Amino acid sequence: MTKSLVEMTAEIIQSQISSTEMTTDEVKEALKDTFQTLKSLQDIEAVGAEMPTEESGPVMEPKKSIQKNKVVCLECGQEFKMLSPKHLKSHGLTAKEYRKKYGFSARQPLCAKSLSERRSQSGKERGLPPNLRKAIEARTKKKSK
Repeated sequence: MTKSLVEMTAEIIQSQISSTEMTTDEVKEALKDTFQTLKSLQDIEAVGAEMPTEESGPVMEPKKSIQKNKVVCLECGQEFKMLSPKHLKSHGLTAKEYRKKYGFSARQPLCAKSLSERRSQSGKERGLPPNLRKAIEARTKKKSK
């Protein structure tokens, strides 16, 4: 047998009173608020509507999410050095889908700017691999023909 809203409200407020001193007015207000909350939850459940979610949009402006020393996931708001494929998968997205959803270019690294700069500098220090250099030369020869 299910309890009525009044019974549930009374139980909730009784447990609250047992741990906190409350004036008569505070008890009355708590009873009203609790009853209204339970009533609205019951109405939502009866209609079958979903509770409003906080995921109405990105956590912040997409352009500002990629910062010098961190990148903020626009799905959950967590901060990382890099948005890994594993983290994006937890949101049901791939890097390509994430970029498209938030309007990033296909070549935009999903990592902090400092990490991206470090990788770029490291690559420049190592120089171009011979095979890549040959491919670039072959491509420029084809374009000039």
